[in-house]
Parts: sequence; C-alpha cells; structure tokens
Amino acid sequence: MEVTETKSEGLSRAFSVRIPATALSEKLDTKIAEILPQMKLKGFRPGKVPASHVKRMYGKSIMGDIIQEVVTSTSQEALDERELRPAQQPDIKVDCDIEKVAAGDEDLAYSMEVEIMPVFETHDVSELELERPVAEVSDEQVSEAISRLAENNKKYEPRKKGSKAKDGDAVVLDFVGKIDDVAFEGGSAESQTIVIGEGRFIPGFEEQLVGVKEDDETEINVTFPEDYPSEDLKGKDAVFEIKVHEVRAPETPEVDDDFAKNFGLDDLEALKNVIREQIESEHTSLSRNKVKRVLLDRLDEQYSFELPAGMVDAEFNQIWTQFEREKEAGRLDDDDKDKSDDELKEEYRKIAERRVRLGLVLAELGQKAEVQVTEEEVARALNQEASRYPGQERQIIEFYQKTPGALAQIRAPIYEEKVVDYILERATVTDKTVTREELEVEDD
Repeated sequence: MEVTETKSEGLSRAFSVRIPATALSEKLDTKIAEILPQMKLKGFRPGKVPASHVKRMYGKSIMGDIIQEVVTSTSQEALDERELRPAQQPDIKVDCDIEKVAAGDEDLAYSMEVEIMPVFETHDVSELELERPVAEVSDEQVSEAISRLAENNKKYEPRKKGSKAKDGDAVVLDFVGKIDDVAFEGGSAESQTIVIGEGRFIPGFEEQLVGVKEDDETEINVTFPEDYPSEDLKGKDAVFEIKVHEVRAPETPEVDDDFAKNFGLDDLEALKNVIREQIESEHTSLSRNKVKRVLLDRLDEQYSFELPAGMVDAEFNQIWTQFEREKEAGRLDDDDKDKSDDELKEEYRKIAERRVRLGLVLAELGQKAEVQVTEEEVARALNQEASRYPGQERQIIEFYQKTPGALAQIRAPIYEEKVVDYILERATVTDKTVTREELEVEDD
C-alpha cells in the first residue's frame, strides 16, 4: 500500500492511496482457496472445483467484495499509522477504473478526505471551584403539596334536587351540537361529566352551565375558535342542546390519617414523610442541573481549540431543523420572534460550537478517567425509552438494536452524566442555600 498525504490544513487531511493489482490478486487467490472446499458446481464433485474455473466464473464478483474490504481496512490503517482520530466518516472517492481493477488489469487507487479530532491538553478537574445552589424543604412546602394532593383527589357529591350549578361544580348531561340546525360529527355525548371552570370545553360552553339545575333542558350558544383543529368547525357558530341529569358539588377530603390510608400508608405522618422525600428528590435534581450548568460554563471558558467544521455543521443543522419545527408550530420564544434568520443562525451556530466543544472536552476527560458505560445501563435506558410507547416496546427495542448508531444516542447521555459525576466528585463544590423559586428559575 502506498499512501501520500496531499493536504494538511488545520483539522483537514487528504490522502491518496494506491494498492497494487498484485496485492489484490493475491487476496483473490486466498479468498478462492478459502471457499473452494465448500463449492458445489454442476459437473464437479464437491470440493473438487478447479480454482481457475472459479476465478473465471466468479472472479469479478469476488473481487468486488475484496475491493470494498480493502478500501475499508487500508483507509483505517492509513489513519492508525499516523495516530489520527477521524471526527466523522472519511469521504472516499475512487480514482481508477473499477472494472479494470476487478479484472486485475489496474491498481486500486482512491483519495480520502477526513476531518480529524483536535488534540488539546485537559486541565486538572480537582482545581475547579463550583457553587451549587441548594434549597431546604420547609413544612409549608409539605403542607401545600398535601393540600394539592387532596384537591386533586376531591370527590363530587350530588347537590340537593333543584340546586343551581356553581363554578367548580360537576354537571352530568347529554348534549347534541348543531350548526345551522344540522348535528355535526363528534358533537354529541350522553352522561358526559363537565366540571365548570376547568376549561376543557369550547370557550363559553362551561360558563353557560352556571345556574342550570337537574332535569333542565336548554341550549348553549358558542363559536368555535379560529384555530380549532377541525377545518369544518373552526370559526363556526354552534348550538348545543343539553339535558341536565345531575349537579354535583366538589368535596375536598379532609387531610387526616384516613386520607393517608387511601395511598397505602399507615397515617398522615407517613404521608408527610413521603411527600418530603419527593420534594427533596426534586430539589436534588434541580440542584444538580444548576451545578452542571455552572460546570459546563466553566469548562467552556477554560478550553479554546479548533473544532471540526463537519461536527459543528451537523450540530447546527439539527438545532436549526428543530427551530423551524417550532416556528412552523407557532412556539417560538418571545426573544426569537423579532430576529431575522441571519441573526438567529449566528446565535445558533455559537450554540452548536459550544455543544461540540463541550462534548469533545467531556469525552476527553472521560477517556482519561476511564469512564465506562455498562451494557446493563444501556439496557435500562433503552427499556425506559421503549416504555414511552405503550404497546410498541418490542418494536422500539428492536429498532435501536438493529439500527447502526441508534444505540449511541442512548449511550451518549449516560456517558455524559457519568463524566459530570466524575468531575463533581473531584472538584471543590460549595453549597449555597437558595429558595425553591430561585432553584426553579431557568438559566438562559
């Protein structure tokens, strides 16, 4: 194999590679010798097919496979010999007549362009000094959480016959929706329970239920919103004919030992302990996210090196595709609405550069610390991902297992978190007490 470096600029490298036809011919003879014992051809006894016959009949086909194998192995060998780590798959172009190469009449020649990983020195993570915001769990927080739990578990009991429905009451009714006196699809229901004030129905519907009584038959007039999902209904005026079966008043359960027993706990004190532990867990998660952000900011300040343009482009394209989806769905941040695409692209490219830089730094720190992700951790994360698609768990797992690179998307965030843990364990981390509200404030 003859390798010539034709370009060396920054992280960009280019090579021309030539493999003599004689070397390919030797590989062909070796491959044929390997398969001859298993060959079965009409007119020949098993294992007695002449090598010359196989070469004449199948030589080009076998050589095609050999060429692919040789290009893959020699391109990697060229990088390994020079201790170069590719940032992405090399771009390889054949510079010869492949038919003549397959026939053994010409050397195999190809060119390879590749971006390599930057080489940089890592800093001692034990010298990092970080501040971690923490928040204590107050008795008031626990009480408020239990009150919300009681509110979410309230029951609705029938009001006295003849009582008028109030805001917050549940009304059990039948309804038929009509537009221009014609009932429309999906506009009818029987024994439907609607809680006044929850805002789950068309605007104006629930409000007109205030004051209705059991056995009332009346009409409700509404206008479907302009952004209503159904094209046939958006912006249309409709009349709902309703018949009220029952009016029910909300009753929030009393917070006591019996209330706690509904959740399988012995008493109210046990429920308070469970709630406190849940809030503590939330605080711990929020604190870690905060100190992780501080850590990443510090690493971003510490390191400055050339980045592989291809990696930055790929990261930027992913960010921009997501931005365009959000824009199309009308979910842009207020800060982004008044900016031009050029301004946004400049901002998002900086974000892409930061992500690539931090990814490379964390990868290098993790490699030196010999951080490993176990198959058990990957399997657990994969099962968790599959659980998001009830009924399709098996298909999701098979997709990740069979799709090249898909499992890397599962493994990467696990690896990142383990590297962050490694750094935080060795850095000097000082806790700073803050309020729950300060802990919940999102970083820019």
